[in-house]
Amino acid sequence: MSPAGAPMHPAVPEPPIDPEESRLRVGPPADHAAGLKAVQVSLGRALRQMGPVKTARNLLTLNQVDGFDCMSCAWPDPQGHRHTAEFCENGAKAVSWEGVRDTVGPAFFAQHSLTDLAGRTDHWLEKQGRLTHPMIRREGSDHYEPISWGDAFALIGSSLKALASPDEAIFYTSGRASNEAAFLYQLLARAFGTNNLPDCSNMCHESTSVGLASTIGVGKGSVSLQDLHEADLIVVSGQNPGTNHPRMLTALEIAKRNGARILAINPLPEAGLLRFDNPQKPRGLAGHGTGLADKLLQIRSNGDLALWQAIGHLLVAAHGSAIDSAFVEAYTVGFESWKAHIRELDREAVLAATGLTWAEIEEAAGMLATSKRIVHCWAMGITQHHNAVATIKEFVNVALLQGMIGKPGAGLCPVRGHSNVQGDRTMGIWEKPPAIFLDRLRDEFGFEPPRHHGHDAADAVRALRDGRAKVFIALGGNFVAAMPDTAVTAAAMRGSQLTVQISTKLNRSHVDAGRTALILPTLGRTERDLTGGIVQRVTVEDSMSAVHASRGRSAPAGPLLRSEVAIVCGIGAAALGDDIPWPDFAGDYDTIRERIGRVVPGCDGYADKIRTAGGFTMPHGPRDSRTFPTPSGRAVFTVSPLAVLTVPPGRLVLQTLRSHDQFNTTIYGLDDRYRGIKSGRRVVFISAADLAGLGFADGDHVDLISEWEDGIERRADRFRLVEYPTPKGCVAAYYPETNPLVPLDSQAAESGTPTSKWVVVRLVACDPRISQVGARTADIPT
Repeated sequence: MSPAGAPMHPAVPEPPIDPEESRLRVGPPADHAAGLKAVQVSLGRALRQMGPVKTARNLLTLNQVDGFDCMSCAWPDPQGHRHTAEFCENGAKAVSWEGVRDTVGPAFFAQHSLTDLAGRTDHWLEKQGRLTHPMIRREGSDHYEPISWGDAFALIGSSLKALASPDEAIFYTSGRASNEAAFLYQLLARAFGTNNLPDCSNMCHESTSVGLASTIGVGKGSVSLQDLHEADLIVVSGQNPGTNHPRMLTALEIAKRNGARILAINPLPEAGLLRFDNPQKPRGLAGHGTGLADKLLQIRSNGDLALWQAIGHLLVAAHGSAIDSAFVEAYTVGFESWKAHIRELDREAVLAATGLTWAEIEEAAGMLATSKRIVHCWAMGITQHHNAVATIKEFVNVALLQGMIGKPGAGLCPVRGHSNVQGDRTMGIWEKPPAIFLDRLRDEFGFEPPRHHGHDAADAVRALRDGRAKVFIALGGNFVAAMPDTAVTAAAMRGSQLTVQISTKLNRSHVDAGRTALILPTLGRTERDLTGGIVQRVTVEDSMSAVHASRGRSAPAGPLLRSEVAIVCGIGAAALGDDIPWPDFAGDYDTIRERIGRVVPGCDGYADKIRTAGGFTMPHGPRDSRTFPTPSGRAVFTVSPLAVLTVPPGRLVLQTLRSHDQFNTTIYGLDDRYRGIKSGRRVVFISAADLAGLGFADGDHVDLISEWEDGIERRADRFRLVEYPTPKGCVAAYYPETNPLVPLDSQAAESGTPTSKWVVVRLVACDPRISQVGARTADIPT
């Protein structure tokens, strides 16, 4: 039980447990990904949700040169030949989720009060269909009701103008937004007078942006898709490509067939890194796939910094021939200090942190030492730790040691999740903009942008909670469900004067909304955009800095939908007037791209470049010419202290993760066939050793209680324990169900990313018959 007198969180109602959880079944995890089953699931769901005509139209134009860009991840498209089915299972799910025929309009909101919706699950909310009408929840009301677009824009404009300071407004952005919408959105915020531009990268790859910017001078990866094909070793750290970036498996398969080896480093064995049954090939459909990972290191959560310091130590001490001395001398600084630090490595600390044997670490170091072209890949298993930035700097240290930047088949490859999160940052969605960007914005538009830093996502919650911010506008996303410390986030949003959600589907952020709340329905990525009376297209940037056009073909879900660009322009005109030509931007998106070309570094001639089939690749000095835009003009070796994180006896480290039937906070269904889960999500994956040590058995039900230095009790109730091959002391469970356990103030050093992969929890037995969230062990009769 919680310590006596432990403070509780704000009283925010939580949704009940999905009734389907009572039918939860657990089987063995899969030993391969994709294959015929992926085809069956993709087509079956598409046909049920969209019908045959829309299914054919959408799937055959998905990720094609003249089609639309998939919203389910930021993996790059091939530059040459593209398969007719250039998508994965989860891409097809995302398209079906957006293209569903069901709609949510005034009649739905008349039937369902906010009190009713608060009692529904997130899965239920998003299943209801596409939003079709602008809606308002007026202060004191328990229902949304229709509002005209003109009145909605006027309300936003008057609310912004009435603020005591521009910094009382928050402008949040999801990674789904196009480059054009993102550019206008940051223009709106800065012309209004604030840099409060948090975005979803604050929650995921912010640690990557900070770590890379401080070491190689560019906060983006340094590889192309071709580099993966040409690598002879690919290291995949803290990443589950089979679920989160399934098209990456094709690149790994090509690399394997070209002779590459793959080193996987992750607490859980993931089906996608065991074997890939490529559904685009007869062998894959027949179940004869390609084995991928040559070596799996099942590392303890947060052991990666120690592992990479050990690998660096071994490369320096035992594999001197693996050092590219010419590269180190010509292009780097700080090598001698780093080498002196790494030579004093504490081996026992490494073993304690990683849970690996020294022989396993030596084998991994040997794989690097004998490889000439190495690509380092990582995702949120790395970025969401307190020492995430230091870990990424250690990746860079080893890559610099071996000269693996700026050469074919080698480099740094952070794999970002949301489809245009990297493009949003390029377009200026950042609470800490560089001076050169603000100077160009000033010169182009004739106003002085604010220079002080704004709020990131966590600071935005604090500002709303404390009354320092009063208006929250979201360009996409589901902020309440995505953020940690759900009770605090939801209470902060409910206390806001006004929240504005620019959305395609109903979600938790429409329920835990401000005293006055607007829902503004927008076109989806799959839909035709005829804003201004012409066929419009938008652009996006993938994980490898390639920018290309995207144009939907399907009819909009309703006649009142507006594009993201048109909505931002409507807000801008209402809030700021006509000093900025908002109607021109909405009428022809090329006028936006012309301004992008003059403001955004690396985007010269943007409007012309995106007319090229397949688009263009943004310049990247370290990749293109081994030029490093750091203060010294060289790449930086970094010394980071090694601290081993420990937990009290009887406690475990929880990492939150996605199921295979999920994209970020969007839950497509309640199955995760790769991990053997059917009809349920409230599960905790736990080792046999921990089950025995804590006195539990596979199938027991528990409440999860997290422990952090503030002494506040955070809990998530009624989870089924599932025995699983995970390191002792480490457990895993799905988000957003476990986001309430992540403290808002537990953040990565330097980047502020939530530490969702290191949450100290204890397990308390509960009665599985208790059906409502919030039931406590004390409520169970003895």
